[in-house]
Amino acid sequence: MIDFDLYPVVPVIVLDNADDAVPLSEALLAGGINIIEITFRTEAAAESIARIADQLPEMKVGAGTVVTAEAAQRAYDSGSSFALAPGCDPETVAFFNAKGVPFIPGVMTPSDLQAAYKLGCSFMKFFPAEAAGGVSMLKNLIGPYQHLGIKFCPTGGINLKNMGEYLALKQVFAIGGSWIATRQQILDKEWTAVTAQAAEAMAQAKAVR
Repeated sequence: MIDFDLYPVVPVIVLDNADDAVPLSEALLAGGINIIEITFRTEAAAESIARIADQLPEMKVGAGTVVTAEAAQRAYDSGSSFALAPGCDPETVAFFNAKGVPFIPGVMTPSDLQAAYKLGCSFMKFFPAEAAGGVSMLKNLIGPYQHLGIKFCPTGGINLKNMGEYLALKQVFAIGGSWIATRQQILDKEWTAVTAQAAEAMAQAKAVR
């Protein structure tokens, strides 16, 4: 199992070419980030995860945007250490539970949270964080449930300027962000910029934690 509290910054990545998976991961590692979420938004996702898992064991690689049974199976087969989704689907939760792979469902409302908790989930993705009301909304969402030990990974609209507000909440174990390595930067192979952005994000996280 993964101690998610050790990984406060999770890059949310869209890869169009699996050949970029390892160089990107190396750039993130150079900046101090050793966890990555590869979203199932492109056909390159599964192969990208497999290459990272095989070649860079020091990088915890997970599958994001797992919203179908097919994606769940491909995520597992590719060697994902964990998986996430923007919503909560009981069948997906059951699939990963049966495989022994940590799954983080997405929640936005009290009803979402209760449904996910009922399924045995205690780590949840608050999405879309900023559009749903940001830190203020999350604080209000935490209130009635903090005695249950639920922790959150806010994602959606998170950036270097606001990540500290989220990480300052003890119920937030990590933030997810796509700015750390944008799709265009990856296409342009701007690995130096990615390393700098990763280092900046980790410095911000350490300043809060």
